[in-house]
Amino acid sequence: MGEHILVIGATLLDTKGKPIAGLEPGTSNPARIRSTRGGTARNVAENLGRLGADVHLISAVGNDSTGKQLVAQTADSGVDVAQVLTIEGENTGVYMALLEDDGSLSVALDDVQVMAHITPAFLRQNETLFKEAAMLMMDGSLTIDSMQTVIDLAQKYRVPLCADPSSTRLAYKLRPFLPYLHLVVPNEVEAAELCAIDIAEMETNEPLDLARRLVKAGVENAVITLPDFGLDYATSDETGYIEANYIEKVDNTGTGDSVTAAIIFGMINDLSPIQCIRLGAAAASLTLQTSETVVPDLSLDMLYDHLIV
Repeated sequence: MGEHILVIGATLLDTKGKPIAGLEPGTSNPARIRSTRGGTARNVAENLGRLGADVHLISAVGNDSTGKQLVAQTADSGVDVAQVLTIEGENTGVYMALLEDDGSLSVALDDVQVMAHITPAFLRQNETLFKEAAMLMMDGSLTIDSMQTVIDLAQKYRVPLCADPSSTRLAYKLRPFLPYLHLVVPNEVEAAELCAIDIAEMETNEPLDLARRLVKAGVENAVITLPDFGLDYATSDETGYIEANYIEKVDNTGTGDSVTAAIIFGMINDLSPIQCIRLGAAAASLTLQTSETVVPDLSLDMLYDHLIV
Protein backbone atom coordinates (compact mmCIF):
# COMPACT_ATOMS: atom_id res chain seq x y z
CA MET A 1 0.00 0.00 0.00
CA GLY A 2 1.21 3.49 -0.81
CA GLU A 3 1.48 6.62 1.27
CA HIS A 4 -0.66 9.23 -0.48
CA ILE A 5 -4.37 9.95 -0.07
CA LEU A 6 -6.39 10.18 -3.28
CA VAL A 7 -9.45 12.45 -3.11
CA ILE A 8 -12.02 12.45 -5.92
CA GLY A 9 -14.84 14.97 -6.28
CA ALA A 10 -15.96 18.56 -6.62
CA THR A 11 -14.02 21.80 -6.73
CA LEU A 12 -16.46 24.71 -6.31
CA LEU A 13 -16.62 28.41 -5.63
CA ASP A 14 -18.56 28.92 -2.40
CA THR A 15 -20.66 32.10 -2.25
CA LYS A 16 -22.24 32.60 1.15
CA GLY A 17 -24.62 35.23 2.47
CA LYS A 18 -25.26 35.78 6.19
CA PRO A 19 -28.05 38.22 7.15
CA ILE A 20 -27.27 41.12 9.43
CA ALA A 21 -30.75 41.41 10.95
CA GLY A 22 -32.69 38.25 10.13
CA LEU A 23 -34.25 36.96 6.92
CA GLU A 24 -37.46 38.35 5.48
CA PRO A 25 -38.79 36.33 2.53
CA GLY A 26 -39.73 37.98 -0.75
CA THR A 27 -37.33 40.92 -0.48
CA SER A 28 -33.65 41.82 -0.37
CA ASN A 29 -32.01 41.46 3.04
CA PRO A 30 -28.93 43.34 4.30
CA ALA A 31 -26.17 40.74 4.63
CA ARG A 32 -22.49 39.97 4.66
CA ILE A 33 -21.68 38.15 1.41
CA ARG A 34 -18.38 36.56 0.53
CA SER A 35 -16.93 34.04 -1.89
CA THR A 36 -14.30 31.48 -1.00
CA ARG A 37 -12.91 28.19 -2.25
CA GLY A 38 -15.10 25.14 -1.72
CA GLY A 39 -16.32 21.77 -2.94
CA THR A 40 -16.52 18.78 -0.60
CA ALA A 41 -13.62 16.79 -2.05
CA ARG A 42 -11.50 19.90 -2.59
CA ASN A 43 -12.13 21.01 0.99
CA VAL A 44 -11.13 17.58 2.31
CA ALA A 45 -7.98 17.67 0.17
CA GLU A 46 -7.01 21.17 1.36
CA ASN A 47 -7.54 20.26 5.01
CA LEU A 48 -5.33 17.19 4.53
CA GLY A 49 -2.69 19.20 2.70
CA ARG A 50 -2.56 21.78 5.48
CA LEU A 51 -2.13 18.96 8.01
CA GLY A 52 0.92 17.78 6.09
CA ALA A 53 -0.50 14.75 4.28
CA ASP A 54 0.58 13.71 0.79
CA VAL A 55 -2.72 14.23 -1.05
CA HIS A 56 -3.75 14.09 -4.71
CA LEU A 57 -7.02 15.55 -6.04
CA ILE A 58 -9.01 14.31 -9.03
CA SER A 59 -11.59 16.94 -9.98
CA ALA A 60 -12.79 19.18 -12.83
CA VAL A 61 -13.18 22.92 -13.35
CA GLY A 62 -14.13 25.13 -16.27
CA ASN A 63 -11.58 27.02 -18.34
CA ASP A 64 -12.34 30.29 -16.56
CA SER A 65 -10.67 32.63 -14.09
CA THR A 66 -12.58 31.08 -11.16
CA GLY A 67 -11.35 27.59 -11.94
CA LYS A 68 -7.76 28.74 -12.39
CA GLN A 69 -7.84 30.58 -9.07
CA LEU A 70 -9.35 27.64 -7.19
CA VAL A 71 -6.78 25.22 -8.58
CA ALA A 72 -3.93 27.59 -7.71
CA GLN A 73 -5.22 28.11 -4.16
CA THR A 74 -5.60 24.37 -3.68
CA ALA A 75 -2.07 23.74 -4.90
CA ASP A 76 -0.78 26.41 -2.50
CA SER A 77 -2.18 24.38 0.40
CA GLY A 78 0.03 21.41 -0.52
CA VAL A 79 -2.36 19.40 -2.71
CA ASP A 80 -1.18 17.74 -5.93
CA VAL A 81 -3.62 19.08 -8.56
CA ALA A 82 -2.03 17.51 -11.65
CA GLN A 83 -5.19 15.46 -12.27
CA VAL A 84 -7.70 18.33 -12.00
CA LEU A 85 -9.25 18.62 -15.46
CA THR A 86 -9.84 22.01 -17.08
CA ILE A 87 -12.84 21.70 -19.40
CA GLU A 88 -13.37 24.05 -22.33
CA GLY A 89 -16.93 25.34 -22.66
CA GLU A 90 -17.91 24.47 -19.08
CA ASN A 91 -18.30 26.71 -16.06
CA THR A 92 -16.48 25.98 -12.82
CA GLY A 93 -18.89 24.59 -10.25
CA VAL A 94 -20.56 26.90 -7.74
CA TYR A 95 -22.18 26.48 -4.33
CA MET A 96 -24.50 29.29 -3.15
CA ALA A 97 -25.53 29.24 0.51
CA LEU A 98 -27.99 31.39 2.43
CA LEU A 99 -27.12 31.27 6.13
CA GLU A 100 -29.15 32.01 9.23
CA ASP A 101 -28.06 34.66 11.75
CA ASP A 102 -26.17 32.03 13.76
CA GLY A 103 -24.22 30.74 10.74
CA SER A 104 -26.27 27.60 10.19
CA LEU A 105 -27.49 26.77 6.70
CA SER A 106 -30.94 27.96 5.63
CA VAL A 107 -30.87 26.79 2.01
CA ALA A 108 -28.26 26.28 -0.71
CA LEU A 109 -27.89 25.68 -4.43
CA ASP A 110 -25.07 23.85 -6.16
CA ASP A 111 -23.96 23.42 -9.75
CA VAL A 112 -21.61 20.45 -10.20
CA GLN A 113 -22.34 19.70 -13.86
CA VAL A 114 -18.67 19.95 -14.80
CA MET A 115 -18.03 16.86 -12.67
CA ALA A 116 -19.69 14.71 -15.35
CA HIS A 117 -16.27 14.87 -17.06
CA ILE A 118 -14.77 12.71 -14.31
CA THR A 119 -15.79 9.57 -16.16
CA PRO A 120 -15.02 5.91 -15.46
CA ALA A 121 -12.58 6.03 -18.40
CA PHE A 122 -10.72 9.01 -16.93
CA LEU A 123 -10.52 7.33 -13.53
CA ARG A 124 -9.07 4.19 -15.10
CA GLN A 125 -6.51 6.31 -16.95
CA ASN A 126 -5.27 7.25 -13.48
CA GLU A 127 -5.36 3.74 -12.07
CA THR A 128 -1.78 4.02 -10.81
CA LEU A 129 -2.90 6.70 -8.34
CA PHE A 130 -5.42 4.22 -6.93
CA LYS A 131 -2.89 1.40 -6.82
CA GLU A 132 -0.36 3.50 -4.91
CA ALA A 133 -2.82 5.13 -2.47
CA ALA A 134 -2.96 4.56 1.27
CA MET A 135 -6.59 5.71 1.34
CA LEU A 136 -9.28 6.95 -1.05
CA MET A 137 -12.06 9.48 -0.54
CA MET A 138 -14.95 10.38 -2.87
CA ASP A 139 -17.88 12.77 -2.62
CA GLY A 140 -21.45 12.79 -3.89
CA SER A 141 -20.74 14.90 -6.98
CA LEU A 142 -19.57 11.85 -8.96
CA THR A 143 -21.92 9.98 -11.25
CA ILE A 144 -23.04 6.56 -10.06
CA ASP A 145 -20.98 4.92 -12.81
CA SER A 146 -17.88 6.80 -11.67
CA MET A 147 -18.59 5.86 -8.06
CA GLN A 148 -18.77 2.23 -9.13
CA THR A 149 -15.38 2.58 -10.82
CA VAL A 150 -13.88 4.05 -7.64
CA ILE A 151 -15.33 1.09 -5.71
CA ASP A 152 -13.92 -1.39 -8.23
CA LEU A 153 -10.44 0.12 -8.08
CA ALA A 154 -10.52 0.35 -4.28
CA GLN A 155 -11.45 -3.33 -4.11
CA LYS A 156 -8.87 -4.33 -6.73
CA TYR A 157 -6.02 -2.73 -4.80
CA ARG A 158 -7.46 -3.25 -1.30
CA VAL A 159 -7.37 0.45 -0.46
CA PRO A 160 -9.76 1.72 2.27
CA LEU A 161 -12.43 4.01 0.86
CA CYS A 162 -14.10 6.95 2.63
CA ALA A 163 -17.09 8.95 1.41
CA ASP A 164 -19.04 12.10 2.10
CA PRO A 165 -22.50 12.40 0.52
CA SER A 166 -22.07 16.21 0.08
CA SER A 167 -25.82 16.88 0.39
CA THR A 168 -29.09 15.20 1.27
CA ARG A 169 -30.17 15.16 -2.38
CA LEU A 170 -27.00 13.37 -3.47
CA ALA A 171 -26.80 10.88 -0.61
CA TYR A 172 -28.95 8.24 -2.33
CA LYS A 173 -26.10 7.57 -4.77
CA LEU A 174 -23.98 6.12 -1.96
CA ARG A 175 -26.59 3.65 -0.70
CA PRO A 176 -25.52 0.71 -2.92
CA PHE A 177 -21.90 1.19 -1.87
CA LEU A 178 -22.24 1.28 1.93
CA PRO A 179 -20.73 -2.22 2.41
CA TYR A 180 -17.51 -1.01 0.76
CA LEU A 181 -16.96 2.10 2.88
CA HIS A 182 -14.30 2.33 5.57
CA LEU A 183 -15.73 5.68 6.70
CA VAL A 184 -18.76 7.83 5.96
CA VAL A 185 -19.40 11.28 7.47
CA PRO A 186 -22.96 12.54 6.82
CA ASN A 187 -25.01 15.02 8.79
CA GLU A 188 -28.17 13.77 10.47
CA VAL A 189 -30.48 14.29 7.47
CA GLU A 190 -27.95 12.83 5.02
CA ALA A 191 -27.59 9.80 7.30
CA ALA A 192 -31.36 9.26 7.24
CA GLU A 193 -31.24 9.41 3.43
CA LEU A 194 -28.40 6.88 3.37
CA CYS A 195 -30.53 4.60 5.53
CA ALA A 196 -33.58 5.20 3.30
CA ILE A 197 -35.54 6.71 6.19
CA ASP A 198 -38.04 9.42 5.28
CA ILE A 199 -38.61 12.63 7.23
CA ALA A 200 -41.69 11.24 8.98
CA GLU A 201 -39.55 8.51 10.56
CA MET A 202 -36.75 10.85 11.64
CA GLU A 203 -38.24 11.53 15.07
CA THR A 204 -38.07 7.86 15.99
CA ASN A 205 -34.47 7.45 14.82
CA GLU A 206 -31.86 9.16 16.95
CA PRO A 207 -28.57 10.02 15.20
CA LEU A 208 -26.77 7.33 17.15
CA ASP A 209 -29.31 4.81 15.87
CA LEU A 210 -28.59 5.98 12.33
CA ALA A 211 -24.86 5.51 12.90
CA ARG A 212 -25.53 1.97 14.11
CA ARG A 213 -27.71 1.29 11.06
CA LEU A 214 -24.90 2.41 8.77
CA VAL A 215 -22.47 0.04 10.48
CA LYS A 216 -25.02 -2.76 10.23
CA ALA A 217 -25.25 -1.98 6.49
CA GLY A 218 -21.52 -2.62 6.18
CA VAL A 219 -19.82 0.74 6.88
CA GLU A 220 -16.82 0.22 9.16
CA ASN A 221 -16.90 3.67 10.77
CA ALA A 222 -19.94 5.98 10.69
CA VAL A 223 -19.63 9.52 12.09
CA ILE A 224 -22.66 11.81 12.08
CA THR A 225 -22.32 15.57 12.48
CA LEU A 226 -25.11 16.93 14.68
CA PRO A 227 -26.92 20.29 14.48
CA ASP A 228 -24.72 21.64 17.31
CA PHE A 229 -21.69 20.05 15.58
CA GLY A 230 -21.03 17.49 18.19
CA LEU A 231 -20.49 14.02 16.73
CA ASP A 232 -22.32 10.72 17.15
CA TYR A 233 -20.31 7.73 15.99
CA ALA A 234 -20.47 3.98 15.61
CA THR A 235 -17.79 1.44 14.73
CA SER A 236 -17.78 -2.34 14.84
CA ASP A 237 -16.52 -2.08 18.44
CA GLU A 238 -18.12 0.97 20.04
CA THR A 239 -20.60 3.83 19.82
CA GLY A 240 -20.62 7.21 21.43
CA TYR A 241 -20.97 10.99 21.38
CA ILE A 242 -18.37 13.76 21.40
CA GLU A 243 -19.65 17.19 22.35
CA ALA A 244 -18.97 20.34 20.38
CA ASN A 245 -16.33 22.74 21.67
CA TYR A 246 -16.49 26.26 20.29
CA ILE A 247 -17.07 29.80 21.54
CA GLU A 248 -18.98 31.23 18.57
CA LYS A 249 -20.57 29.60 15.51
CA VAL A 250 -19.62 31.92 12.64
CA ASP A 251 -20.30 29.74 9.57
CA ASN A 252 -20.87 25.99 9.37
CA THR A 253 -19.92 25.66 5.68
CA GLY A 254 -17.16 23.08 5.26
CA THR A 255 -17.40 21.80 8.83
CA GLY A 256 -18.28 18.23 7.85
CA ASP A 257 -15.45 18.23 5.31
CA SER A 258 -12.97 19.15 8.01
CA VAL A 259 -14.27 16.28 10.15
CA THR A 260 -13.73 13.83 7.28
CA ALA A 261 -10.22 15.11 6.62
CA ALA A 262 -9.10 15.02 10.25
CA ILE A 263 -10.41 11.48 10.73
CA ILE A 264 -8.66 10.31 7.55
CA PHE A 265 -5.45 11.96 8.74
CA GLY A 266 -5.69 10.08 12.02
CA MET A 267 -6.38 6.80 10.25
CA ILE A 268 -3.36 6.98 7.97
CA ASN A 269 -1.26 7.73 11.04
CA ASP A 270 -2.53 4.58 12.77
CA LEU A 271 -4.52 6.27 15.52
CA SER A 272 -7.38 4.35 17.11
CA PRO A 273 -10.90 5.02 15.78
CA ILE A 274 -11.87 7.09 18.82
CA GLN A 275 -8.67 9.15 18.60
CA CYS A 276 -9.41 9.81 14.92
CA ILE A 277 -12.97 10.88 15.70
CA ARG A 278 -11.75 13.21 18.44
CA LEU A 279 -9.47 14.85 15.88
CA GLY A 280 -12.57 15.24 13.69
CA ALA A 281 -14.45 16.94 16.51
CA ALA A 282 -11.57 19.36 17.03
CA ALA A 283 -11.52 20.18 13.30
CA ALA A 284 -15.27 20.87 13.39
CA SER A 285 -14.90 23.30 16.30
CA LEU A 286 -12.12 25.19 14.54
CA THR A 287 -13.95 25.42 11.21
CA LEU A 288 -17.19 26.64 12.80
CA GLN A 289 -15.36 29.66 14.18
CA THR A 290 -14.14 31.02 10.84
CA SER A 291 -15.93 32.48 7.84
CA GLU A 292 -13.60 30.51 5.56
CA THR A 293 -14.62 27.07 4.31
CA VAL A 294 -11.21 25.73 5.38
CA VAL A 295 -9.30 27.13 8.36
CA PRO A 296 -6.54 29.11 6.58
CA ASP A 297 -3.75 28.34 9.07
CA LEU A 298 -4.90 24.84 10.03
CA SER A 299 -2.20 22.69 11.64
CA LEU A 300 -1.95 19.49 13.64
CA ASP A 301 -0.97 21.52 16.72
CA MET A 302 -4.23 23.48 16.40
CA LEU A 303 -6.22 20.24 16.30
CA TYR A 304 -4.55 18.90 19.42
CA ASP A 305 -5.11 22.21 21.21
CA HIS A 306 -8.86 21.78 20.62
CA LEU A 307 -9.13 18.09 21.50
CA ILE A 308 -11.87 17.10 23.93
CA VAL A 309 -10.63 14.26 26.14
